[in-house]
Amino acid sequence: MPVCEHDGARGVSLDPHRACPAAVCATPWKAALRAVALGLVLMVWLVTAGVLPGGRAMAAEDKPAASQTVRWAADSSADVPYTFHDPADPERLTGFEYDLMQEMQRHMGVPFQFVQNDWDGLIPGLQRGLYEMVICGIEMTAEHADSIDFSDPYYVTSERLTVRRKGPQLTTLASLSGHAVGTLKDTQAAQILGRNPNVELRTYEEESDAFMDLVNGRTDAVLLDGPIAKYYGDTNPALHVVGEPIGRVEYGIAFPKGKNEALRARVNAALAAMRADGTLHRVLARWDLWTPEMVHLTGDESVLDIPPTAFNAYVAEIQGKSGWRVRLERYVGFIPQLIRAAWLTLLVSLSAMVLAVALGLVLALVRLYGPAPLAWTATCYVEIVRGTPLLIQVLLIFYGLPQCGISLTPFVAGVISLGMNYAAYEAENYRAGLQSVAFGQTEAALALNMTHAQALRYVVMPQAFRLVMPVMTNDFISLLKDSSLVSVITLTELTQTYIRLSSTYFDYFGTGLMVGLAYLLLGLPFVRLARLAERRLASPHTRRR
Repeated sequence: MPVCEHDGARGVSLDPHRACPAAVCATPWKAALRAVALGLVLMVWLVTAGVLPGGRAMAAEDKPAASQTVRWAADSSADVPYTFHDPADPERLTGFEYDLMQEMQRHMGVPFQFVQNDWDGLIPGLQRGLYEMVICGIEMTAEHADSIDFSDPYYVTSERLTVRRKGPQLTTLASLSGHAVGTLKDTQAAQILGRNPNVELRTYEEESDAFMDLVNGRTDAVLLDGPIAKYYGDTNPALHVVGEPIGRVEYGIAFPKGKNEALRARVNAALAAMRADGTLHRVLARWDLWTPEMVHLTGDESVLDIPPTAFNAYVAEIQGKSGWRVRLERYVGFIPQLIRAAWLTLLVSLSAMVLAVALGLVLALVRLYGPAPLAWTATCYVEIVRGTPLLIQVLLIFYGLPQCGISLTPFVAGVISLGMNYAAYEAENYRAGLQSVAFGQTEAALALNMTHAQALRYVVMPQAFRLVMPVMTNDFISLLKDSSLVSVITLTELTQTYIRLSSTYFDYFGTGLMVGLAYLLLGLPFVRLARLAERRLASPHTRRR
């Protein structure tokens, strides 16, 4: 019985009258093993050398204490008017909190460093020590104060209602009964709306999504903080802010609980100095955010002759430019950002896939041929990893492991979490491939005086590898898309870039097409390479002519 076909260029026939060197048959599998080993060595070297994110090149940023740099974090993806990317220049950060931090840096006399993080990861990152403080419109509530420390309040506002100009004019909390109302999750506004059981509450991750649903008629009102209502409601011709201010909202700079007391004292001193010398007033005046609540907080009743230049510039950029030519120029301006994001996405995906292939192969071999305790352990690993969400695994590895003394950089944590997750799926693919090879192949190999290990290495595994190649390609495409989850651990890849650009310009369609095309272009070359490999590994009887 022939174990594999031989056409003079590839394969081995175990016909005793016509045997080929076993090394020839092993060539595809040995090449794959060499590629996996080389990939692992290359990834380790790149990370260690600092070529990839997470290596020594970023070590200075990870531990800036030596230079006395103060790291502060915010979510700049869609955080108008707090800290966001300037619509006129997406490479530039702006916002009233961003300006506030620049002034605080000057008052404290130490350099500040901005760290981007997803909103849900801001406080876990603070507790993990990725940065010293967070300023991102965090409300000073009793619930928040249980887990973090706050500076003195730097801004006071209220909740405001925003409705469609041509929709129901809901001006009070009582009038919201029976209507769908949107707000951000885990905010004071959500708590206020939750007290009325007759309100159909809709919570969102991003402010822009809440207001887009209002414009599209999916909700009847939005209840959010005054600055958000002003910049998203009053600047949209289809919307307007109505009714009287509701409640009181205080913002504070967040610090890890019971830590950084000296820094918190210096920040409070700087805030006091900024209130006294009018710096805080001037910053807020430029953004048209000086309110009666701020007068009461600071005692500053002066009237400054400062036009709201920052607010006017934002409105002009959002409302003043239209037409296909302007949109085309904007899309062209997106390309450098998308290239950088695509490069990071590709690095994470390739590195994770190398790890998944190597670990998955080990798991499959252990499950099939290892001793019972190891086989049971491998089985438990596969079932547990496949049975839990990938997002939970990413957060656990990045934010949970430091509590056990293991601290990983964002890039390394992203690669390990994706690689370990997909290794479980690859293990099942390889196991199915190995079991699909007829047992007669092994028997024939043994009849030619091969050992069991040699039969597995030279006969069974090459054929199994050929069978699972299409599935591996599909898994890599899935991993490429799942890499979007690493945005929760401060890595700005393609999906995070899409969220930022689309929410900045309220353009979800055109920007979405560009990002979708970027994912497609990243995946197509690997699909083509996989098909070439399949043809190279196919037997003469199954190969297409």
